[in-house]
Amino acid sequence: SHMGSLVKEETSPSLMTEFLEKCGGYAVVDGGFATELQRHGADINDPLWSAKCLITSPHLVTKVHLDYLESGANIIITASYQATIQGFVAKGLSVGEAESLLRRSVEITCEAREIFYNRCTKGSWDFDHAGKASRRPVLVAASVGSYGAYLADGSEYSGIYEDSVSMETLKDFHRRRVQILTKSGADLIAFETIPNKLEAEAYADLLEEEGIDIAAWFSFTSKDGVTVPRGESIIECAKVADSCKNVVAIGINCTAPRYIHDMIISLRKVTRKPIVVYPNSGEVYDGLNKKWIKSEGESEEDFVSYVSRWRDEGASLFGGCCRTTPNTIRAIAKVLSGESPAPSKLTFRL
Repeated sequence: SHMGSLVKEETSPSLMTEFLEKCGGYAVVDGGFATELQRHGADINDPLWSAKCLITSPHLVTKVHLDYLESGANIIITASYQATIQGFVAKGLSVGEAESLLRRSVEITCEAREIFYNRCTKGSWDFDHAGKASRRPVLVAASVGSYGAYLADGSEYSGIYEDSVSMETLKDFHRRRVQILTKSGADLIAFETIPNKLEAEAYADLLEEEGIDIAAWFSFTSKDGVTVPRGESIIECAKVADSCKNVVAIGINCTAPRYIHDMIISLRKVTRKPIVVYPNSGEVYDGLNKKWIKSEGESEEDFVSYVSRWRDEGASLFGGCCRTTPNTIRAIAKVLSGESPAPSKLTFRL
């Protein structure tokens, strides 16, 4: 009924608004995943990238989620960025197995949240103003990477495939995965590292066509702070996201920290929805030698000093993408809670 859709339209943006209120106005998103898995000994040199761990070492996936929760994250993102039915099938799995791995990526994240809550003994619970003990709010976001992430040839960073695929191809590519993730127990879907306007339009269309009412965020990537890799302005892309009723936050990820400030200002021009930013560490990837190199004058400490400026510009959700660590996230959480980022306090693990 028409009333039904009106009600939905009114209620869906409130998920994030209510959540942010519970968090005290600002929320912490988790950080880099693949590099953390590697640090714990996972081998992810594979087209499936971190999704490979869903098959080979799910316990490490749980471990990384828990590390981020212990560091103060309010939103944890599933290891499904590179997890596509097509990618799993290309690896020799059946469609059924591929679908259950997608569900599993969300289940693992939800389980990590439960483990974390169970570890929170009385002593470390937050007490709200009424003096009641309240769990720290934690949302599970199911990650959806772009078509280019599936191609695993770096084209998610260029969006260049737009020339060879149509809107329909993109919708068909994402359809089943989005349907499954929607019903998997996640609180929202994070459409990440979007490199062009076409894919954002495909997501928005898909959510509407399938009558999907789960909340979502659209997060774009940029190499210059002005446009997405395909060349469209971030403002044009944000308009697509803003007009999609499922979208409860709009953001920027997988982008150098130095561009974030101006991009928040651009997003603010076209949306009143909450803004999420989770940039890269500031290191630069050397594709030739396949390694990350420290960029001049940007370190994890600098990254954190940006956070209060980003907040002043109007962003309300902050985390990290490639090469950021639980330390980055812990430091962001401290800035947002008004503590100094200096590691002056001893942290007691319960």
